[in-house]
Amino acid sequence: MPLFSAFDGQVRGPIIYALILQSPFLCPLMNRCPFLYRIFSVRPSLLLVGVLGFEVLFLGAQVNAQNNPQMSLERTQLMAGMHRLDVQLALTPEQRQIGLMWRKDMPQHEGMLFVFDQPSTQCFWMRNTLIPLTAAFLEDDGTIVNLADMKPMNDDSHCSTKPVRFVLEMNQGWFAKRQIKPGFKLNGQIFVKRPN
Repeated sequence: MPLFSAFDGQVRGPIIYALILQSPFLCPLMNRCPFLYRIFSVRPSLLLVGVLGFEVLFLGAQVNAQNNPQMSLERTQLMAGMHRLDVQLALTPEQRQIGLMWRKDMPQHEGMLFVFDQPSTQCFWMRNTLIPLTAAFLEDDGTIVNLADMKPMNDDSHCSTKPVRFVLEMNQGWFAKRQIKPGFKLNGQIFVKRPN
């Protein structure tokens, strides 16, 4: 799963609280109902309780949604020499953020290919990921730049050694068992060079 910024529910509530207190224009309801603004200005604890209550509900829904693994993503076929891979495509930021979280197992010939819009240094971690994985960081033509073994339920960061657009996650050891190393080229329609 890609490593994203720390702007999450742990800081979002207090920031919203501070912004609302500083500027009623950020909250149209307060602007239309001056008595609410007076109440929350005098009793900011009421606003804090309201914001925190919203945060609990929002984050609870988010956790419930993310507790379910992504099983119905679009798929594509890749070839690693004579080995055919059936991989899910993580194309959107939301799909890439969830990745293979909550999967309890994965068939040996399956994986997930993360597709980014632009090449950059890609860093992955294993938060909420239950199975050990190996990440292959791939050039645009499918050539493996580097491989990283990743432990389940671990926040250690594993990064590409150069900017890439593709990252393929497979069961840990899949590449090593087949003696596939950096420099090996995977084939697939998705690696066809894009027009400039």
